[in-house]
Amino acid sequence: MRGIESETNPDLTIGADSKARWNQPDYRRHGFHNLHRLARYSMGFRAARVMLLHKSMDLRIAEMEPVRRLTSLPWFSAMVVIRGNDLLFERYAPDFGPDRPHCIMSISKTVMNLVIGRLVEDGKVNLSYKVAHYLPWVGSGYAAATVQQVMNMDVANDYSEDYSDPLSTTFAHEEAMGLRLPADPAHEHTMRSFLATIRSPDTTNRTGRADYKSSNTDVLGMIAEAVSGRPMRSHLADIADAAGIEGGLYVTADREGFPTMDCGLCVTARDLARYGSLFVRRGAGIDHRQVGSASFIERSLQGGLPMGAPRDWVRYSNQTNTDGRWLGHGGYGGQYMIADLASGVVGIFFSVLENKEAWDSNYYIPIIKMLADIGQLDFDG
Repeated sequence: MRGIESETNPDLTIGADSKARWNQPDYRRHGFHNLHRLARYSMGFRAARVMLLHKSMDLRIAEMEPVRRLTSLPWFSAMVVIRGNDLLFERYAPDFGPDRPHCIMSISKTVMNLVIGRLVEDGKVNLSYKVAHYLPWVGSGYAAATVQQVMNMDVANDYSEDYSDPLSTTFAHEEAMGLRLPADPAHEHTMRSFLATIRSPDTTNRTGRADYKSSNTDVLGMIAEAVSGRPMRSHLADIADAAGIEGGLYVTADREGFPTMDCGLCVTARDLARYGSLFVRRGAGIDHRQVGSASFIERSLQGGLPMGAPRDWVRYSNQTNTDGRWLGHGGYGGQYMIADLASGVVGIFFSVLENKEAWDSNYYIPIIKMLADIGQLDFDG
């Protein structure tokens, strides 16, 4: 009898550039638009009630020069602006649309602001405690760091987030995210086993700025599970309900089902705007249940460390970016979210950079400034 023929999954197989096919320039746009179904492991959540959005288009936004320019770029996918239940602006690329999930990459990190903030308010997490207090199994890369340092990207260890280096730790991390096939099929990393490998002789960050490491967020997810006695996926289910997600809140995971909190979420542009409104409402869901902490969100506007140039006017604070008025975050490949806590405006921009690195630090600057400027328009006059 002939053997059964097979091949490695082409979407998740590592190519000559040391990237999985879904993240190679020729396939990346398809990958970012379909990651919720291309990932090796994933899960999804639907909300019990949906936050309604009513078209109330604001012509001032459509007429802004940066809006016209940035939404006409070939790598543009989607842009949405809402305020409360009002849909103020919406535009999509021809190959995308309002019902299409898009991976949001590191915007996913903002979930931990809500979850940890709530656990702090409930007395279950002390930000001054060391990580080893909550995770005795963790390696030297985190054991001596405080939870607050992890929240602010204020930890020094051997995890590298250099997107120009295909052999940096951030890509090896993908094995524990369900985003690439394991280097050794007989010993596939889970998120926990991967995080335990991170080392440091001294976790003190002496750079004077945020030292960005995606692994920090997954450590926080592990802490949330340990202190709450609930799997991280149940916290995500709460957040989907609180945001009033219309479609699905999808997230990639490791083989054991631990969700990728650092970059694994995939949602529509409208649903990300609904999610961003949680920060405007200071962590209150559409049903008025708190999934975040109002006081923690307010403190996040003032804390943190400066980010590296060219974003050095923005601070990294409690798993968010902030300028003191808005909270937000960027995502690898071309995404950004801003929730203006003064005006109540939430702005979303999706795109897929198709250069070798899927990254250009200067590319984000006009996007951030555009979304921030929209938030400062007069909506009450």
